[in-house]
Amino acid sequence: MVEARAEASEASPGHGGQFSLLGQRRFAPFFLTQFLGAANDNLFKFAFTVLVTYQLQVSWLSPQMAGLVIGALFILPFLLFSATAGQWADKHDKARLMQAVKAMEVGIMVLAALGFWWQLVPLLLGCVFLMGLHSTFFGPVKYAYLPQHLSPQELTGGNGMVEMGTFVAILLGNVGGGLLMSLPQGGTHWVAGTCLVMALLGWSTARAIPASPSADPGLRLNHNPFTETWRNLKLAGEYPSVFRSLLGISWMWFFGAVFLSQFPAFARDVLGGDEQVASLLLVVFSVGIAIGSLLCETLSRRHVEIGLVPIGAVGMSVFAFDLYLTAQGLVHGPTLQGVAAFVSQPVHWRLMADLALLAFSAGLYSVPMYALIQLRAQPSHRARIIAANNILNALFMIVSSLMAGALLGAGFGIPQVFGFTALLNVLVVGYVFWLMPEYILRLVMLVATRFVYRLRTRGTQHLPTEGAAILVCNHVSFVDAVILGIISPRPMVFIMDHRIFRTPWLGWFFRAVKAIPIAPQKEDPQAYERAFERARQVLAEGELLCLFPEGSITRDGQLQPFKAGIMKILATHPVPVIPAALHNLWGSSFSRIEGTAMARPLRRGVFNHVGLVVGEPMAPGEVSPERLQARVQALLDEPTP
Repeated sequence: MVEARAEASEASPGHGGQFSLLGQRRFAPFFLTQFLGAANDNLFKFAFTVLVTYQLQVSWLSPQMAGLVIGALFILPFLLFSATAGQWADKHDKARLMQAVKAMEVGIMVLAALGFWWQLVPLLLGCVFLMGLHSTFFGPVKYAYLPQHLSPQELTGGNGMVEMGTFVAILLGNVGGGLLMSLPQGGTHWVAGTCLVMALLGWSTARAIPASPSADPGLRLNHNPFTETWRNLKLAGEYPSVFRSLLGISWMWFFGAVFLSQFPAFARDVLGGDEQVASLLLVVFSVGIAIGSLLCETLSRRHVEIGLVPIGAVGMSVFAFDLYLTAQGLVHGPTLQGVAAFVSQPVHWRLMADLALLAFSAGLYSVPMYALIQLRAQPSHRARIIAANNILNALFMIVSSLMAGALLGAGFGIPQVFGFTALLNVLVVGYVFWLMPEYILRLVMLVATRFVYRLRTRGTQHLPTEGAAILVCNHVSFVDAVILGIISPRPMVFIMDHRIFRTPWLGWFFRAVKAIPIAPQKEDPQAYERAFERARQVLAEGELLCLFPEGSITRDGQLQPFKAGIMKILATHPVPVIPAALHNLWGSSFSRIEGTAMARPLRRGVFNHVGLVVGEPMAPGEVSPERLQARVQALLDEPTP
C-alpha cells in the first residue's frame, strides 16, 4: 500500500489530466486488461444473443426472452459469489488475482469456442454463467485497485477513464459480435476464434499490472456465500453515504439493463431493423455513456463531484421517456431494413439522440458515485464494500429482468417498458436524494460556482480526504460556505454566526449541511458552549470542521483580528489546521460592501472570477490566533488563482 501510494503521489495530479494515465504503468496495463475483458464479455454475449434471436430457432428460448435469460444468467454469479470475491480482493495481492482471473477467462473461451463451432446452446449458456463468474471476481479487484494507485484528485478522472473504456469495449464487443455473426458463412467460427484471442491478450496485459499489496492480509475467509453476503451488506450499511451511493449505482444498472437487454428485440420488432441496426443502437448508447463519463473530470474540476448525479438522474428520465414517445408510433414493413435505410428516416435520428443523451446522463450519474465509494470506504474493507455493491447490482439487475419479462408477458410493448422505467426512475432517484440530500446540496454549490461565480483554486491537495482536521478561512461574504463546500473532497461542517445561520434566503442551505450556529458568549453563553461541544463531537468522529476565526463577515474587505475560539477546540482535540483564503469576493452582491448583502443584487453581474488558495496544514502545537491570521494574510497576498 505504501509503495502504491508513493507511486500515485509521484505522478502529480495537476499534470496531463486523465488521459496521461494511459502512459503510466500503474494504470495502462490495468486499463487494457479490463478493456479487453469487457469487450470479450460483450462480443461473446451479443453474438450468442444474435445467434438465438436471428439465426437459430430454439423452442425453449424465444427471441423475446433470449436477451433477458442471457443477462440474468450472466449476473447470477455476482449474487452468489461477490462476497467471496470481495474477501479475496482484500486479503490477496490484486495484481495476482487479476492475472489468475484472466487465466480463467482463457479456459472459458476454449469452451465457448466449441459451443459456437457446433452451435451448442446449452454449452454456451454454461459459458455465460462462467463469464459472469469471471467478472464477479474481477469487479471488486478492479475498483479497489484504483484508489490504491491513484490520488484522490485522480479518482474521478480514473473512474471516468474506466467507465469510458468499459462502454467503448461494450460498443466494440457488441458491434464486433453483430458484424461477425452477420457474415454469410462461418460467422460463429470467427466469433469463436476472436473470443479466444482476446482472452489471451487480456491475460498477457494482466501480467504487466504492478503489485498491489493486500489491504488486510490477516483476514479470515468465510466460505459461506450467504452469511458473508449478509455480512458485507451490513458492513456497507455502517457507512450511510457509501451505502446509499451503492443503492444509487445499483439502480443505474437496473435502469440500464432494461434497455441493453432489449436492444436486439427492439431493433427487430419495433424498428424493423436487422442485426446491424441493433449494433448501431449499441454504438449510440456506448458513445453517449463514454462521453458522459469522460466529461465528469472536466465538469468536476478533478474533484469527486456528486452534484453531477442529480443532473444525470433527470436526464435519464427525460430522454428515456422521450424515447418511449418516439418509438410508440413507429411502423415498419415486413422485411428487415439495414443501417442505410434506418438512418434515412428523420424520426430515427430523434430516437438515436434520445438514446445518446440518456446514456450521456447515465455517465454523469454513475462516475461520481463510484468515486465517492472509493474515497469514503475504509481501505481495509474497500473490496468487500465494492463486493456488496456487486451483490446489490446483481439483485437489482435480476429484478430488472423479472420486471421487464413480466411487463412483456402482460402485453406491454418494448417502448411501453421503456416509458414505465423512465417514470419509475423519477420515483426511485427522488427517494435516494431525499435520503441523502448531499447530492442536491452539491448541485446547488456546483451551480453557484459555475454560473454565479467562476471559481479557480490553488493548493486544494492540502485538503485531507480522511481524518479530523480544521479548515480556517477569511470571512468575506454570505456565500463563503458554499464556495468552500464545493472544493472539499468530503462533507464539511461549518461553525458560523447564528444570524447568518438564520438568513432567510440561505438558512435552509446551512441547516441542510448541518452547520453549527454560534452566538457571542456575552449574548448567549449556552448557545456559545453548545457550538463548541458540537465542534468537538465533529472532530471526535473524524470529520472536517470549518470555522471563520474573524467571527463575522468583514465590513471593509480587510482581514479582521482572529478570535481565540479555535484554541479552545484544539485544547481538547489537537488536530491539523489548514489555512485558506478567499480572493475577489469583496465587492460582490453577497458581501457587505453596500452595508448589507444583496443591496444591489447584480452589482458585479455573473461569471465573476473568484479564487481560493489553500495553504499547507499547521500542526496543532504551532497554532495561535496571531500565527494563523498571519498565515491567512500571506495567502491573501498571493496572486489570485
